[in-house]
Amino acid sequence: MAQVVLDKIDKIYPNGFQAVTELSLEIEDGEFLVLVGPSGCGKSTALRMIAGLEEISGGEMRIGDRIVNDVEPKDRDIAMVFQNYALYPHMSVYDNIGFALKLAKVPKEEADVRIREAARILELEDNLDRKPGQLSGGQRQRVAMGRAIVRKPSAFLMDEPLSNLDAKLRVQMRAEIARLQRELGVTTFYVTHDQVEAMTMGDRVAVIKDGVLQQVDTPQKLYDRPNNVFVAAFIGSPSMNLFEGIFSLNSEGASVALGSQTLQIPAPVIEARPGLRRFDGKSLIFGVRPEDMNDAALVESGLVTTNITAEVALIEALGADILVHFPLDTPVVDSGDPDAVQDLSENTMVVGRFDPRSRPRPGDTVDVAINAARMNFFDSESRLAIWE
Repeated sequence: MAQVVLDKIDKIYPNGFQAVTELSLEIEDGEFLVLVGPSGCGKSTALRMIAGLEEISGGEMRIGDRIVNDVEPKDRDIAMVFQNYALYPHMSVYDNIGFALKLAKVPKEEADVRIREAARILELEDNLDRKPGQLSGGQRQRVAMGRAIVRKPSAFLMDEPLSNLDAKLRVQMRAEIARLQRELGVTTFYVTHDQVEAMTMGDRVAVIKDGVLQQVDTPQKLYDRPNNVFVAAFIGSPSMNLFEGIFSLNSEGASVALGSQTLQIPAPVIEARPGLRRFDGKSLIFGVRPEDMNDAALVESGLVTTNITAEVALIEALGADILVHFPLDTPVVDSGDPDAVQDLSENTMVVGRFDPRSRPRPGDTVDVAINAARMNFFDSESRLAIWE
């Protein structure tokens, strides 16, 4: 196993386009680190530079104790799992898994032991004589994993390996890959555009936008304390609701004017975020996650909340909870995610995740309770979270 270190890595193409800018990451020995971001943000480029498939324009890349900037891919002691599996259709599962061992001239007896052990771990023992075309998508992905496992590399690199699978199989394979990585303890760098995949699999998650690292932390800390508006909106599903409003201090704490409504902010929230005092009388970005909103009639006693009134526009019943959509006459905040759908009407459409006992219907007026302890605030200019 080995630590993988990216120290201020740049990637500039011959046409002058900079795909990655001073990317610094430390993937610890045995860690599962996920790099996530929207399409075209530079995440696959970063992975390919680790693999040696893309030339590094600047900075230093280390695998273990070696600087590998100019080391050939075959000499980096890494194994890749690709999005399209990259299996040889004319070879059996056994031969596909063992192909790298054959190239490395590993003795047949040792290769056989390693191939069959990988097949056992991946539950492919009954498929060793089959060709890839006779397998399901999930089985083919396991074969690709097996080909990486048998090499016993210092690190795994995985480039969106589940994107070709259907939704149910993706969930299953997420759990299998996470279990396998823990069992093998191999340092793993995993690239995806799916933030749910990132949050459920990674020991740590790194969020990247336009080739620039935005934040790296544990999944829970990314969710609880996003560094900026982009991370706040990108992490979580449905996305965080973001509004622009005027912030004002008062004797009870503060308030935020959101269009025609005023949201009261209790004093403990200001005490936890003393930096908010600098914004008295100024515009800021207020954020609240759908799961921190509920029908005020069903809020548990003792929970400190503040309410707004809204007219229900749409209901999505999910069984365990319901998604309630309602408009607020407050400006739209662009999350910075080019893949995000922006509501460009004069009203901002808000989503709340309500208790299923709530029974609102489209057209009903409801009191929406917001968990005061879970509010988020960002500087309108820098778009950074406001804390100190």
